[in-house]
Amino acid sequence: MRRTVRGIPAVHGIAAPHPAHRSRAALGALTAAGTLLALLLPTGSAGAATPQHSHRSPAPQTTSGAFWTADRMRAAAPLDLATPAKKATPAAVPRSAPLKVAPTLPRLPKVPAAASLLPQTLPQAGGPWTGGGAVTKTTGRVFFTYQGRTASCSGDAVTSSNKSTVITAGHCVKLGGAWHTNWVFVPGYHDGEAPYGKWPAAKTLSTPQWTASEDINYDVGAAVVAPLDGKKLTDVVGGQGLSFNSGYSKAMYAFGFPAAAPYDGSKLIYCSGTTIKDPLFSTDHGLACNMTGGSSGGPWFTTFDEKTGTGLQSSVNSFGYQFWPNTMFGPYFGDDAKNLYTTAQSS
Repeated sequence: MRRTVRGIPAVHGIAAPHPAHRSRAALGALTAAGTLLALLLPTGSAGAATPQHSHRSPAPQTTSGAFWTADRMRAAAPLDLATPAKKATPAAVPRSAPLKVAPTLPRLPKVPAAASLLPQTLPQAGGPWTGGGAVTKTTGRVFFTYQGRTASCSGDAVTSSNKSTVITAGHCVKLGGAWHTNWVFVPGYHDGEAPYGKWPAAKTLSTPQWTASEDINYDVGAAVVAPLDGKKLTDVVGGQGLSFNSGYSKAMYAFGFPAAAPYDGSKLIYCSGTTIKDPLFSTDHGLACNMTGGSSGGPWFTTFDEKTGTGLQSSVNSFGYQFWPNTMFGPYFGDDAKNLYTTAQSS
């Protein structure tokens, strides 16, 4: 997975004993699903001011939407991710009883059978989604400004009491101690177009563990988007369901908008198969998948129905090990992911 993204040379980080004492003698490097660049970035200093777990956008919502022209969206580069710390024993993800939230089915136009070809394949290591359904509306690209440049990830609209919640990766809302700006969600993105609008974030949030120390086990983020043209997000595109504390070794589907070669960010790509538990440096799920930079934050579903394109989201694209090609990892949705969702939907 050693590549150059949009003319930026790949810089490979190395797993280290602690963010403040990084070692170059670790077993290997990691790459973000949001990019193929694994860059050693300084994390927030330990013992500093209490980290804020949410961020309100200071910019007028119309300004953020207008900023993202078709050319800017096409040119947005995948995001650099700080290398996760290597821990002898990965942190335990708090868990309680399983919880499932049902999808909110959008009103979908009737499509002739010949025009919607179900993939009907498990496993799939990466390919265009041809099945149609709700996932083509709820999944989208995320765009934002990070360290003075335009960048991209992926995200998913979910069922929520405020009808305005998007789930993505933690590093797609905050990285290196700084919250991203000009943050927008573009559901159903394709080829520079925003068929369902550009939805600016009124507020972005992440788990306490990600905002405090960028712990890869808790790389989950959320956004509450502002109404657009007097309408709320899931009233327009629908919302996927969610599943928390659902266990490991599950049949899952992963979706995203990878923008690094061999992909270009113009199409919705998916992978599917039975997950494993990361045997190395995290407590994450692992899935055979060749999605590249820009797919970070894209949803992983259990009990996914190919006919309707709906499922229960139980992880997001997060990172990949450079020495373990064609495998994606995503955080376990335990109590902290559930608490994040609860906070976001009540905002």
